[in-house]
Amino acid sequence: MISGVLNIYKEKGYTSHDVVACLRRIIGQKKIGHTGTLDPDAEGVLPVCLGRATKLCDMLTDKDKTYETVLLLGKTTDTQDISGEILEEKDTGSVTEQMAEEAVLKFIGEYDQVPPMYSALKVGGRRLYEFAREGKTVERKSRKVTIHDIRILQISLPRIRMEVECSKGTYIRTLCSDIGDQLGTGGCMEELLRRKVGRFRLEESRKLSEIEQLVNEGQLSEALIPLDEMFTELPRIVMKQEWVFPVYNGNPFRADQAEPNGCPLLKDAQVRVYDPLGNFIGIYCFDGRKMFRLEKMFLDPDAVLMKREGGR
Repeated sequence: MISGVLNIYKEKGYTSHDVVACLRRIIGQKKIGHTGTLDPDAEGVLPVCLGRATKLCDMLTDKDKTYETVLLLGKTTDTQDISGEILEEKDTGSVTEQMAEEAVLKFIGEYDQVPPMYSALKVGGRRLYEFAREGKTVERKSRKVTIHDIRILQISLPRIRMEVECSKGTYIRTLCSDIGDQLGTGGCMEELLRRKVGRFRLEESRKLSEIEQLVNEGQLSEALIPLDEMFTELPRIVMKQEWVFPVYNGNPFRADQAEPNGCPLLKDAQVRVYDPLGNFIGIYCFDGRKMFRLEKMFLDPDAVLMKREGGR
């Protein structure tokens, strides 16, 4: 089984599920998962996890994101983007560039955002978009999101192109709609490009056609990011040979059962744990005294079996 993370460039017309389905065909492996949906009309970075890396999906979904988007003022749609049914149109002639800039920048910081009806969030066990397709509107609770920064790239009214850095759970469609409401004209998202998810950047992403070519050439490793590279900010701990087998099973270990790494650790500090051969075992947490306890295991069980047999 192939394990690791691919930085995929999701093209227009594909759902995130479509990307996973294509990769299962291309790679010939079922255990593949994406790290957060992108609308079919949106493009850009979509980290996809293979094999044991699927345990990372929830961790990568939590990362901050950067988008480039175009807000179209004067149109309100049922989906909050240009693909939806137009509910209302208003004249934007009274809006000046200064007014538009001031309205946009007001949203920097934390604000309460109401998730759109056309979203995958669940209410009462059903996706919101399922209700929306039936013509139903369900009450949604607002939730706090953080807009770390907005950089206005171009104002050519009624359009505003901007780059948005935001926290997880932020809907750029809804941000565009809220800015339009702030200006009194309404508005919807016309374009969306996701430029960054955590450490994954647009410039390093690859289209499905490129991945297929690499697979055909036997060079998938060129694009596949190893599991432990997702945690390079964490200190590295190497087990002593005589204590490594209990750790293969996820057991806690004492600090003196690992090789000294010269790095002082605080309580609740996370570390990457390796065996003496350099194989990544998993993420452990330090209790502040002398014990490390498992948080997430990533070791391949087949690799453990081979090591046990080799040690007999």
